[in-house]
Amino acid sequence: MADPLRLGIAGLGTVGAGVVKIVRRKAELIAARAGRPVTISAVSARTRDKDRGVRLDDYAWEDDPVALARRDDVDVLVELMGGADGPAKAATEAALAAGKDVVTANKAMLALHGPDLAEAAESRGRVLRFEAAVAGGIPVVKALTEGLAGNEIERVLGVMNGTCNYILTRMESAGLDYGTVFDEANQLGFLEADPALDVGGIDAGHKLALLASIAYGVRVPFDQVALEGIERVSIDDIGRARDLGFRIKLLGVAQMTGRGLEARMSPCLVPADTPLGQLEGPTNMCVLEGDASGQIVLRGAGAGEGPTASAVMADVIDVARGTRLSTFGVPARTLGEVTLARSVTPAPYYLRMELMDRPGALAKIATVLGEAGISIDRMRQYRHAADTAPVLIVTHACARDALDAALAAMPATGVLATEPVALRIESV
Repeated sequence: MADPLRLGIAGLGTVGAGVVKIVRRKAELIAARAGRPVTISAVSARTRDKDRGVRLDDYAWEDDPVALARRDDVDVLVELMGGADGPAKAATEAALAAGKDVVTANKAMLALHGPDLAEAAESRGRVLRFEAAVAGGIPVVKALTEGLAGNEIERVLGVMNGTCNYILTRMESAGLDYGTVFDEANQLGFLEADPALDVGGIDAGHKLALLASIAYGVRVPFDQVALEGIERVSIDDIGRARDLGFRIKLLGVAQMTGRGLEARMSPCLVPADTPLGQLEGPTNMCVLEGDASGQIVLRGAGAGEGPTASAVMADVIDVARGTRLSTFGVPARTLGEVTLARSVTPAPYYLRMELMDRPGALAKIATVLGEAGISIDRMRQYRHAADTAPVLIVTHACARDALDAALAAMPATGVLATEPVALRIESV
């Protein structure tokens, strides 16, 4: 059997400890599938004495992840520290400069620096693999770069943050408001240290940017990806969407249009009887639409020790086998520049607002929509006891620019009691 592939693992949190467990417990299975043993030479983390539930005394310890990346007895740096810059990026660059391969789960680093790091890897004949950075245990990167390599990708969409899906489905099933379920999710350990990464759509936006780069062979400027979180979704929105036959999901969508790449992460209504509509709890789903393959649906655990460590090991085993693929499916130097277009594709929208309870209030809102070229499909006014009236409007398909113009004009009517909430109704 060939010489072992020697790993240096930087970061021993939940995922890093999970990788160590797999390497220790499944050595024979991995060697059989990889064609060579996979071993760990050295590890690095911020705290040395922490109990991580797995033995580490067989491995050399490095306080500095950059020193770990440069060790002569490390063939592959497994970067699991996280963070777009700082030690993670420094260690990755050091590993590539030293002629080593890199496997990472760091979506933030790749969304901001991925093409440049990929070019550095490929110029040295090295690989940079990141299956674990997108949707946990779901092999969506492999599906795009390999399984669907013969397709032109028409659309990529999905639920890519399990915490947000947990919050939204828990609000619906238990009839609880957003704040209550947010606190519950925090107590269960579902939220990032900075919760805005989850509920603000940033974490899922990183993943969408990476998938869009693969799908369309472009550099995606992450600061131009349209991000909207779930903070404004109310229990009333969830109930009213259900009455209309929809469920609300934090949905990422990427598709190439005549005006550029449309890449957005936002709460959307999706039909309740579709796979996306039926997705429950802290689960992810990626939907890939190819011109030859049609629609491919991938569902699974989007985070956690086992699923994410499994994805890391899939990349490690590919490296051990000698599989040499471009990071984004095409040579990094050929990734094109792209203009990002905001919500170009027309769609119907759900509008929820509170109006002053006075004659003609609803007519004024309908007039504003009509002047923006937006027609109303359905409209409903709910029972109320106060001096404001809750109103729900579903539009026919319209451009987001037209809707934004209408929303901007509504305060001048003098009948709004609250700022309207607008949610896209996505065709899936």
